[in-house]
Amino acid sequence: MKVPVLRRHRAVPLPGVIGIARLDRRTKNLTKRLRPGEIAVIDHLDIDRVSAEALVLAGVAAVVNVSPSISGRYPNLGPEIIVAAGIPLLDDVGPDVFTAVRDGDRVRIDEGILYVGNAQRVAVKGTLLSVEDIETAMAEARAGLSVQIEAFAANTIEFLRRERDLLLDGIGVPDIRTKLEGRQVLMVVRGHHYREDLQTLRPYIREYRPVLIGVDGGADALRDEGFRPDLIVGDMDSVSDATLLCGAELVVHAYKDGRAPGLARLQELGLEAVVFPAAGTSEDAAMLLADEKGAELIVAVGSHATLVEFLDKGRAGMASTFLTRLRVGGKLIDAKGVSRLYRSRIGTPTLMLLIVATLITFGVAVALSSVTPIYSDIFVDKWHSFSFWLSGLFR
Repeated sequence: MKVPVLRRHRAVPLPGVIGIARLDRRTKNLTKRLRPGEIAVIDHLDIDRVSAEALVLAGVAAVVNVSPSISGRYPNLGPEIIVAAGIPLLDDVGPDVFTAVRDGDRVRIDEGILYVGNAQRVAVKGTLLSVEDIETAMAEARAGLSVQIEAFAANTIEFLRRERDLLLDGIGVPDIRTKLEGRQVLMVVRGHHYREDLQTLRPYIREYRPVLIGVDGGADALRDEGFRPDLIVGDMDSVSDATLLCGAELVVHAYKDGRAPGLARLQELGLEAVVFPAAGTSEDAAMLLADEKGAELIVAVGSHATLVEFLDKGRAGMASTFLTRLRVGGKLIDAKGVSRLYRSRIGTPTLMLLIVATLITFGVAVALSSVTPIYSDIFVDKWHSFSFWLSGLFR
């Protein structure tokens, strides 16, 4: 596949950036230990939106990428987010950076060159992407999107062939202690806008008390917002120890052949877990588990719903999520839809207590107005306001 040519625009020279280098080939691992002002060195072909948002949130001074940040396979959203945040993105520097730079080295980026230490030794060279570079590369990537759609369709058919029994009949879904029958479920994936969606859904969580399922790092997201997950489903490679030890039931997503690398970590922590072998993603496993165990409704936070989001995840297996959504059907609701349609309800007992308390208050006001005429006008004004509010509740 043709890789887009990034044409460097240098109308305004970029200033040098100095900071401590932090290295990891896996972006999601690196973002856990980044500190504001540090320089992230990653190896991430086609930086996706979620990874970019995590880097921006970490407050990095710059990002150095071993691989092309935009390969041209599809219009990935990450580089635009990073550069729009004012963070320099040094692109396609090559794998030598992991030997030329050590974690904790003081480095400087200037005019596409990464220097190391006080001696200002040249480590690697790359391309500092500008907004114009990204726009050009994204336009070329969109032109070749049809190839990715065809591959996506092929992956979908292959997944259906391999997981037909699981998708159609629920064969292979393990038994769990957590009761889901007839209950609403809130499933959190650390995906697009998951923080904003969780904050918006606070009234819904308080009122309906759904079963809270964290998918890998989504479990940490729940705890960050003050909630304790009831169930954690995933590979267990991106969940903190503290969250794993919070008392939630654990379901390890395993390979189809039964291998579960995440199980060893739980055993080291002295934790028990249920193993769920499935060929799809952990997100798929969580949805299928909730559906098969009789959940009345599944509210998805941060999950992948559109074609661009599937492709932006950067793995062929995202086709499995498309089929899983078809399997779950009408039970599945995106968090954004709930936040737009949901309006917090005031319970009847609470409403009656509020009305009685208000009437008592007005009774006292009537008594005062008969003794002190100055209160009469105030009482009449407040009574009209209360009557208008009360009539609005019963329209």
